[in-house]
Formats: sequence, structure tokens, C-alpha cells
Amino acid sequence: MREWRGTNAMKPWRALLLALALVGGLHAQALAPSADDPSVVHAALDAKAFAPEQIKVTVYLPPGYADKDAVHTRYPVLYANDGQDMAAVGLRDTLARLYAEHAIEPVIVVAVDMLTDRASGYGLSDRARRRSVVGGSRIGPIGSRAYEYSDWVATQLVPYVDAHYRTRADARGRTVLGWSLGALNAFNLGWEYPDVFSRVGAFSPSFWLAADRSTPQAVESSRLAQAMVDRAKERKPLRFWITVGGREETNDRNGNGVIDAVEDAQDFVEGVRLPDGTHARGLRDLGYRVDDSHGEHPSRDADVAFYVLDDGEHNQATWKRMLPPFLVWAYGTPAK
Repeated sequence: MREWRGTNAMKPWRALLLALALVGGLHAQALAPSADDPSVVHAALDAKAFAPEQIKVTVYLPPGYADKDAVHTRYPVLYANDGQDMAAVGLRDTLARLYAEHAIEPVIVVAVDMLTDRASGYGLSDRARRRSVVGGSRIGPIGSRAYEYSDWVATQLVPYVDAHYRTRADARGRTVLGWSLGALNAFNLGWEYPDVFSRVGAFSPSFWLAADRSTPQAVESSRLAQAMVDRAKERKPLRFWITVGGREETNDRNGNGVIDAVEDAQDFVEGVRLPDGTHARGLRDLGYRVDDSHGEHPSRDADVAFYVLDDGEHNQATWKRMLPPFLVWAYGTPAK
């Protein structure tokens, strides 16, 4: 096993052996380190289901991680899909500003680049049955390898990170974030692996993914994420941040004046009466406390924070605007 790591990471050879023991032989191939910041570590990791493709990961360590007086400090970890977008959404600049303002606690960010076939890896899965839950779209099937990807993140990547870095190695210390299809998969990771993750950040989530696309009514009745919530037997130990742009699209399948992107998220949170007259449960129906202010700065005591960014679109510029309030919600320091 070989890995290049910056000066702020753990270096003892014991950590490498421990990692092998914990993750069952997950291997890393050296990549070039960040030239301007040794706290940014790059690696390419093996994932058997996707061989020969390796999954590229970038780890962003917080300020002070390498300080001598911090050697016993452990940090929460944010896992982010679409790691290749981190520059476009301003991750490092946003973190630097929030740290300077003492607005958030230090956090390790693990950004996972998308697979070559993004539409196959990002989607929904059934952990108990060890299978992907595939939906249709205009570009073809979505999530045909979502089980393999989600299980790799939860059972291979997370132990690897815990073995190499000073993490808070329990679900309460882990959050998963994504946008678009990556947000759909972030929901899946939290929902199917609540023993691994305790918080989900979903920007512009693709809750439109459905089993039947034959008619607008069929789509509304067969949305897959909605069905996963509806089938739940009990509330899971999760918290959710869900943000949608009010200008993400113009589609309005039921003609009620609310674009589908917003309505799909609203139904996911609040539940919905389906075209056949039955009720599909949402998060609120399961007992999650929903912040009803619908504002950018929701109560941190709520289980579900949901707001619509009125002029937000389905693009990186909008997700860049969504990132700071999400980070404050997830990692905000106590108000002085």
C-alpha cells in the first residue's frame, strides 16, 4: 500500500498497517500533493467494483491540525460527493473565511471525485438486499451501481479515513454532502447507513428520480426517494439540510405553479397526497422536527432544515452560495 500525504497527516508506518487491517486491503496510489498547501492531501483509492478505475479523493485538513498542542484533538468529518467541483463551489475560500470569523469548528473535509460514469454511481440503494435501486431518466438508467458506490464509501473509505486521520470516529462525527445526483446519493448514504453518518446536506437534490416515467402522474406516484421515506418503519437518527433553487427549472408536471425541483423536495419533507388519493409520508410524518421558518439560517435544534433560494439555479454558482449557511448549520460555533 502506498500513499503520498502532506506534512499535516499521520506518518507512522503503524497507521498504514492499521489501515490495511481495518479496510480489508484498500490500496492507495500516490498522486502529486498540493503545491501551495501541505494540508491538502490527494490519493487514488482502489474500489473493486469499479476496477480498473480508481476513485480520486482529496482530504482538506483544518488549520492547526499539525500543531503539537493538537495531537490529541479529534475532528468531525464532512464527506462530499463531486469532489472535482470543490474549486468551483469555493470550498477552501469559504472554509478560510468561516474559520477567520470563528463561525465554525475545525472540520476535515473528504472530497470524493465522481466516477467516470457519474449516473451509475450516484443514486439509491437497498443495503439490506445489497442491490441498487435504479430509476429512469432522459439520459438512461440512474444508479445502476449505486449500491457498490455507497457501500464502498461507508465500509471502505470511512474506515480508511478514520485509520489515517484524527477523526471523531462515530456517526455523530460524520456528515455527507452532495448536489444534484450527488445530493440524491448523499441522502442514500445517510438513510441506508445511519450507523455511519448522522447528517445529510442535499443541495438541489434529484428527488425526481422515479421508477415509472410513462406519465407525469406515474412519475409523481413512483418517486424513489419519497418511497424510501414512506416505507420507513421508524424515524432514523439523522438530521437533514435540504436547499433548492427557485429557478432550477421550468417543469411543472402537475400544473400547480410550483416547479418540480421545489415540489419534490417539499413532498419529501412534508409528505404528499398522490394522484391515486393515497398519502406518501414525508420526513415530518416520521416525527422529524422540521424548521418552519424556511430561512437561510434555520434553528440548529430542528432535525430538518429546508429552504428555497428564490433566485437559485441548478449550477455550481448557486451551490457556492448554499455552502456557507450549510457549514454554519453543520459545524457552527456557539453564539457569543
